[in-house]
Order: sequence, then C-alpha cells, then structure tokens
Amino acid sequence: MIAVAERKTTRRTTTTPQPTPCETCKGAGEVSRTVRVGRKHRVVGQQTGLCLTCLGSGEAPTE
Repeated sequence: MIAVAERKTTRRTTTTPQPTPCETCKGAGEVSRTVRVGRKHRVVGQQTGLCLTCLGSGEAPTE
C-alpha cells in the first residue's frame, strides 16, 4: 500500500468592508425637525422623518 501524505489546507476568509454611515442622520436613517405652530412660530415639539440623503438606509450614498 502506498502511504498518503497529509495535506494541510488553509482557509481563506474574506472580510466585507463596512459601509460608512450617513453624515446627515449619523447612520440612524431618521432625522428630527422642529415643529413650529402659529403666527409667532411657537415650538411645540419635534417630528422624525426619513433621511432624504440616504433614503432611510443609514449608509452614505456612493458617488
């Protein structure tokens, strides 16, 4: 019988680059805006909405 030599296998791992967070929403996907009401524009609170720069994904758009 022929002796079989052991082979050493190496595993290659690839790392995916992490996406950069959006500068406008800081990666959250939402931004807050102040809500003003009345003739004197009194501040009554804040309202959150979809970030228009990244469209809610939280990742910086690629150019």
